[in-house]
Amino acid sequence: MKKIRKAVIPAAGFGTRFLPQTKAMPKEMLPIVDKPIIQYIVEELVDVGIEDIIIVTGFHKRTIEDHFDRPSLELIENLRNGGDSKRPLIDEVEKIANMANFVYIRQKGPYGNGTPLLNVEAIIGDEPFIYTWSDDFIKADPSRFKQLIDVYNEYGCSVLGAVSVREDEDFEKYGFAGGKKIKDGLLDVDTIVEKPGKKNAPSNLATVSGFIFTPDIFEYTQKALSNLREGDELYYNDALKLMLSKGKRVLAKEIKGGKYYDTGNKLEYMKTVVELSLEHADINGQFRKFLKELKL
Repeated sequence: MKKIRKAVIPAAGFGTRFLPQTKAMPKEMLPIVDKPIIQYIVEELVDVGIEDIIIVTGFHKRTIEDHFDRPSLELIENLRNGGDSKRPLIDEVEKIANMANFVYIRQKGPYGNGTPLLNVEAIIGDEPFIYTWSDDFIKADPSRFKQLIDVYNEYGCSVLGAVSVREDEDFEKYGFAGGKKIKDGLLDVDTIVEKPGKKNAPSNLATVSGFIFTPDIFEYTQKALSNLREGDELYYNDALKLMLSKGKRVLAKEIKGGKYYDTGNKLEYMKTVVELSLEHADINGQFRKFLKELKL
């Protein structure tokens, strides 16, 4: 069984929910205090041993490439002129470029979250890989990717990250996996239903945030593409459903010991900023004091 060394991050969307801010700044680069959202995902990938990170972008996403590139000489010189107090900042910005091998691909094909899979097939080849969104994450211990990789290492098949939901409105937001329970928090998936509503959901496990795919996902993504009608979007779930129909094994793993953060809309983004600000060593004390004193 091959080791998981590569990850794919789709990042070609326009971020229209955050306009006008995203007219010039990709939503993936929106800051959580002093770090862009996408860096949280990259750091988590690197922490589990991912070596190659393929980011599927659009023409308006050069800022992402610049962020993970080496810092400019002008920036380094400016920080050096600031004395010893700026040295940690030099180390921080230089470290970003060396975290992994970064590969950038321009997205081509129909709209939808399945299209990046078509774009990366030649780079991934016959290896298993992580497929993870650029605007949400799960803070967990052990990390969500560590939990997913552990399941893959045991069962050798595709694994969908999942969170347990209870609120009625959440059953209208996400896709849900159903199937036979292998053990607590692990399903042998036989069905995936998009936004089913609470009454029609096959389980309370919403498939979100990040997944491990075996390379046969590419064959079924191509088949899903061939089935697409003009004007339709291509979804990764279309390929998964075809895999299931052909008897390919897919598991859903509930991520334990963590919290799901969805920064893809304004309200959840602001909640994430506030929560992680309260954990930030530089400002958490003063920020907590500010919130307590805030008159609402």
